[in-house]
Amino acid sequence: MDLSLTAALLGDLTALVGKPLPERAEIRVWGMSGVERVTFPDGTTAVFKYGKEPFDREAQALRLARQRGLPVPELHATAMQDTWLGMLMDDLGTPVRDVDDLDGVAAAVMLHAARPAGGLPFLDKAGLAALPGRALEHLRRLRKADRWTDCDDIETTLGKISATAGTRAQGATLNPFGWVHSEFHPTSIHIGEDGWHLLDFARAFTGPGLLDLASYHGTTDTPNPVRLRVFLEQYVIAGGHQDALTSRGGLAAEAWALGWHRMWAVEWFMEQAVHWINDPAKDPAYIPVIRRHLNDVVQLLEI
Repeated sequence: MDLSLTAALLGDLTALVGKPLPERAEIRVWGMSGVERVTFPDGTTAVFKYGKEPFDREAQALRLARQRGLPVPELHATAMQDTWLGMLMDDLGTPVRDVDDLDGVAAAVMLHAARPAGGLPFLDKAGLAALPGRALEHLRRLRKADRWTDCDDIETTLGKISATAGTRAQGATLNPFGWVHSEFHPTSIHIGEDGWHLLDFARAFTGPGLLDLASYHGTTDTPNPVRLRVFLEQYVIAGGHQDALTSRGGLAAEAWALGWHRMWAVEWFMEQAVHWINDPAKDPAYIPVIRRHLNDVVQLLEI
């Protein structure tokens, strides 16, 4: 992380709100983004968040979400330095309790009920069906760079998925279709003294809401269709659209959602390897994850 760049961003943001430079304390920092709590000389605090492409659209998504009545942190200022976005927003403080499944259900119902935002990326049946082909193109670029050279099995599996993707992607625009948070996990919901807020809209898009529900329990464990079915039923009981339980692409809703979410994750990880991170040293960590997710896709989508 370029400390001079984040310092310049913070300087621009504080100038915009008319405050002196604050003290900084890291909350979480990744390779392409970070979150800090900043404390001004008068004792007030704010959250300073920054990120580079493809995480540089979050301010737009947060503004759209707020316009549609979604509980998101209020933006006080935004600034750009090179390809980096900086945001100064409300400090929501320390959560008063952990987030559970019913909190996730309530958040998803409200998110998916919001009017769709035209300015976000769009993913429909054709977009889903194109994911394995896009992943194959990423693989070809990696191989041209003499990377991922022992991945014939990945190429073969992606080819099989691509051949049936059009059929399996059917039903993509069934409800809930609209806002997709895309990083919808318990860590993206903050429950504070003033209620709950949704965080981390950097990769929000318009598409099948089932992808959010499939992502909630994470991707590190083996996919659990039974657990997701229960989650979907809770979602419908809480006011979510009944079509969330409808079969699509010849599959049960929970298998469809988990399978396509894993395929979406595969394409995203491979795009990172090519474009956003582009670090051959990280390939040994990425490749086994891709293989595991593709195995899940084959099983869940019955390919």
